[in-house]
Amino acid sequence: MEKALVLIVGAGPSGLATAACLSQLSIPYIIVEREGCTASLWRNHTYDRLKLHLAKEYCEMPHMPYPESTPTYVPKIQFLRYVDDYVEHFNICPRFNSSVESCLYDEVKKYWVVTTHDQVNGMVTKYAARFLVVATGENSAGNIPSIPGLEDFSGHVMHSSNFRSAISYVGQRVLVVGCGNSGMEIAYDLSSHGANTSIVIRSPLHVMTKELIHLGMKLASWRLPVKFVDFVLVVLAYLWFGNLSNYGIVRPNMGPLLLKAKTGRSAVIDVGTTELIRKGDIKVFGPISCIKGNVVEFNDGKESYFDAIVFATGYTSTANKWLKHGEGMMNNEGMPKKDFPNHWKGSNGLYCVGFARKGLSGISHDAKNVANDIKAFLDSMAPF
Repeated sequence: MEKALVLIVGAGPSGLATAACLSQLSIPYIIVEREGCTASLWRNHTYDRLKLHLAKEYCEMPHMPYPESTPTYVPKIQFLRYVDDYVEHFNICPRFNSSVESCLYDEVKKYWVVTTHDQVNGMVTKYAARFLVVATGENSAGNIPSIPGLEDFSGHVMHSSNFRSAISYVGQRVLVVGCGNSGMEIAYDLSSHGANTSIVIRSPLHVMTKELIHLGMKLASWRLPVKFVDFVLVVLAYLWFGNLSNYGIVRPNMGPLLLKAKTGRSAVIDVGTTELIRKGDIKVFGPISCIKGNVVEFNDGKESYFDAIVFATGYTSTANKWLKHGEGMMNNEGMPKKDFPNHWKGSNGLYCVGFARKGLSGISHDAKNVANDIKAFLDSMAPF
């Protein structure tokens, strides 16, 4: 059994940020990652046209700013270059292809027993860790909802995490299910490349420009009341987009910043999708009732034929599949029981990073808190 003072599970931005913060405090750690690279979600499961939806000052990882030449809204390829530079700068060396099979706390010996399986050579490794950081994040596995008849759909079905570009869908009838940022941007990409595109919008949503969200975050940073900032954003959005309810886009009762804080649901940053919806280039449908062959039936009785369905229906946490004795920190969905900002700490040296639904700024907040808490504990106790 290999001893580890701190074991970090996951080498995405959450795990890398934690490793960097620990390094700054000279705290040794081991970091394991089930995939063969860092930031695998960003590298392998995001569409090509993706840019960070928030300005770069809200998307920095701890202790290393973006280069001055980086654009305000960072494209995917430049973000990954930043991640690679981050790994090199802090000399982070993940143990790749190491899938955590089980993890439990030994009450007698007072450490976490973590078993990993190397997916390349089959080697099984056990670690004894005084501190365990769950950094697999809230977006571990793509979520596809259960819909009657989906298994018999004869066209192509995929989760948005496997969508790269719309080039291969030219001339096809494609349904995008989900109206968050991914769904709306994928629908725009499909329509712009000649696909006959439709989108399912099931819930109320705020549509904003990236400049409006930037303004809102600036105003909120000045400690203005969130309800006032939300009022300003909603009024400005209405002046910019007009009334979108006739096109199937209904605004929530709660303002965009408060909605994000309370539920984790982000406003949609418009990339041109609303204009295509107005023009009729993208059709809007309500909730799906069932699927029969290639025909999708909707709750309002409408039906339409599709060649492909892209599910932009979010992700789920997989932490509960391998983490045992974490019930004090995580709920049944593998998410923190406590609300931000008190969500990151469990008992017996257990922590989580990247589960606050607050993007990269939330990751930075968590990673700094975890490293500082471990440092304070070590300063007060005998070494492990």
